[in-house]
Amino acid sequence: MCNKIQPPASAPETLRYRGRFAPSPTGALHFGSLIAAVASYLDARAHGGEWLVRMEDVDAERNVPGAADDILCTLDAFGFAWDGEVLWQSRRDDAYAAALAELTAAGVAYPCACSRKEIAARTTRPAIDGGLVYPGTCRSGLAPGVAPRAWRLRVDNVPLAFVDRLQGEVVQQLEDDVGDFVLRRADGLFAYQLAVVVDDRFQGITDVVRGADLLASTPRQIWLQRCLGYPTPRYAHLPVATNVAGEKWSKQTLAPALESGMAAAELVRALAFLGQPVPSELGRATVAEVWDWAFAHWSFAAIPRQAAISAPATAA
Repeated sequence: MCNKIQPPASAPETLRYRGRFAPSPTGALHFGSLIAAVASYLDARAHGGEWLVRMEDVDAERNVPGAADDILCTLDAFGFAWDGEVLWQSRRDDAYAAALAELTAAGVAYPCACSRKEIAARTTRPAIDGGLVYPGTCRSGLAPGVAPRAWRLRVDNVPLAFVDRLQGEVVQQLEDDVGDFVLRRADGLFAYQLAVVVDDRFQGITDVVRGADLLASTPRQIWLQRCLGYPTPRYAHLPVATNVAGEKWSKQTLAPALESGMAAAELVRALAFLGQPVPSELGRATVAEVWDWAFAHWSFAAIPRQAAISAPATAA
């Protein structure tokens, strides 16, 4: 068990709502991205809170040149107004290194020398989000003369549960479902799980509204928050948009990029996807008029509770 673990904590109700939208600059924004942006933005404004933008560019190998600027320009063209400056993960290695050092000093993070091939030779247990459950090979230390490749966080097999605002109760047993997970990769880059937890704490995020494709990651993030003594935000995982093949709209499934000239229509389509009762006349509105309607009529309760919904590739 994590020897720094804290009692389950939530963001105190007295804190002002702080939400965020955190795209990765691996390509242009698409309809799936817009759903998360619209819902997180409106939920923040409905609570009288702040909405921050964070560029999750920690995975330098996947970043596309110019994509980050394109994302910010698209958000601006679609009428989003974020609070404060954009936070760039690529500039925060020192913060991630400090968190890893804290976890190492506490005895809950350890070096790992295993390659993917070696892990595959030792286990066939599938992890909850793909890949294989780490079998704990290096938990007791490295063999003499063996150099570490990555750093992992020790987990236990006590059920970890939280209540999602949309998906209800979620329970994972991390040791069985994931295994000790990576904090710093073999290529030296910090892992998404560590970066997002450290950044949510740094930005004072109280509420995370994002796609249900990230639901399986949340127990790991909560575990990491507890090991670092951080409060746990409230979570809401939205249904993701899927194509006719049932695949999530993403850059990998060739989801078309959002077009600024179609901003009003795409916003209306996103609102309808999110269960909002958009009137037919909104289809002829300007971007500003769409937002005026959305601010006045936003209903979190109307969002579908399922994890995925089929959606057409473009606005009609």
